[in-house]
Amino acid sequence: MLPCALFTPAAAAPQAVHGGAAGASALDWRPCEDPAQRGFECATFDVPLDHSRPAGDTIQLAVIRHKATNPSARTGSLFFNPGGPGGSGTVSLPQWYERFFPAELRERFDVVSWDPRGVGRSTAVRCFADAEEATAWWDRQPAGFPVGEKERKAWFAGRAELAEGCRKRASKLMPYVSTADTARDLDRLREAVGDRQLSYWGVSYGTFLGAVYANLFPGKVGGLLLDGNVDPRGYADGAMDSEPSQTTSLRMGSDLGSADTVGKFLELCGQAPVSQCAFSAGSAEATRAKFAALMRRLPGEPVGKWTYGRTVEALRSYLYFVHPGWTGAAEMLQQLWQGSAPPLPPPSPNYPGFEQEAAVVCSESPNPRRLSRYAELDAFSAERAGDLGHRWVWDYEWCAQWPATAAHRYTGPWNRPTAHPVLVVNPTYDPSTSYQAAQAMTGALADARLLTLDGYGHTALLNPSTCVNRYAVRYFTTGALPPAGASCRQDTPPFAPARPTGGIATGGGGLAKARGTR
Repeated sequence: MLPCALFTPAAAAPQAVHGGAAGASALDWRPCEDPAQRGFECATFDVPLDHSRPAGDTIQLAVIRHKATNPSARTGSLFFNPGGPGGSGTVSLPQWYERFFPAELRERFDVVSWDPRGVGRSTAVRCFADAEEATAWWDRQPAGFPVGEKERKAWFAGRAELAEGCRKRASKLMPYVSTADTARDLDRLREAVGDRQLSYWGVSYGTFLGAVYANLFPGKVGGLLLDGNVDPRGYADGAMDSEPSQTTSLRMGSDLGSADTVGKFLELCGQAPVSQCAFSAGSAEATRAKFAALMRRLPGEPVGKWTYGRTVEALRSYLYFVHPGWTGAAEMLQQLWQGSAPPLPPPSPNYPGFEQEAAVVCSESPNPRRLSRYAELDAFSAERAGDLGHRWVWDYEWCAQWPATAAHRYTGPWNRPTAHPVLVVNPTYDPSTSYQAAQAMTGALADARLLTLDGYGHTALLNPSTCVNRYAVRYFTTGALPPAGASCRQDTPPFAPARPTGGIATGGGGLAKARGTR
């Protein structure tokens, strides 16, 4: 799933749970005050804390939109969820709007996003008194994931401390931050903007939210584009009081997606000259050997604060964006190979909110409770997925001690017939949401079509393809699906050579031939 590290932490959020019923009144849009949101409009929206008690306590959602750039051609609103869970729409939409969203959609739709309940500027789960306390706790934890018995004990103790802080500070909110709760919020937002049916583009965890919405409100589905997919059964199946054999991420194959993507990264880097991939050793085989040697060296010889765990975690994050991430990954690895520590990002003054992802996942997706099971799974995942396998075992270990369970978790069915078909999109080499998970999503839904992006990185939106965008525009404006078995290429392949004019040579982004669903 999309890591919180991709999102700039939001500023202070309303914390109170209010008394009184939530209405479905229209949103009161006003120009956003944050300079980073210039050109956007913001609003707050009250929703029930518990949708089964609509006259009870309420919470607030922070909502943002950019109005259609061609008002005469406007056809409605397009809702966007940036994933996570824990991703802030009020932060991500301004960052990504012009860079990633097709111009034709920006012309015809008000693009709307929001901070889901429990997140960011909405009524948020906060387990620390302030940003300083939260950052100090984070800095005490092993970077990336724990390596060895000493770090595992520190990791366990830190997660227990976090769970106790959440129990003390957020116990009233935490049972009501599930995906089903957010899907019901989304339907109220759809009604508030005046749309009869929902148009929605969800990435990463946002695909699971889209699948839940499709099955809770199948008659309200206008167009749902699910990009970088979660396996809904892998995420949700099982009782919360059970002891599952694997973690959420392993059930979804995130470690396998990462392993495949790292393999392609090293292969393509090795085939490129050093001027295009700094870590290249002149061939794919030599570059893989160089990487293996670095990974063997780091556990015993960290470079400054760059431990093995920190390096693997940073590599995973870099792999999400082919441009500029893959080039940045190569430069990072080369610096470490030469014994030089890459700079660390400065701490944000805003509240980091890393516990907000756990608040959603740990309340609704089964994970082992026995701490010893994580050490066993560490060996299992490393055997099948290599270095990145370690990371995906430990990302939801905090669920082992999580103090809340969702009051309204959704576990299916997944195949309720929708008013319109769903478009599923996925790169073939996605380091978080594997292509196999997209196949699982397509098979689970009643009426869905899979569009393959023959390429790399986490989601098609963040790794652009003109071909995918053309299909997306056609889908949202006419309802038409791509042909069965259709696939696209990325506009710019990894480590593409610079053109003489200073541009980047592209792969064309054209439509590859239609083929059978893989």
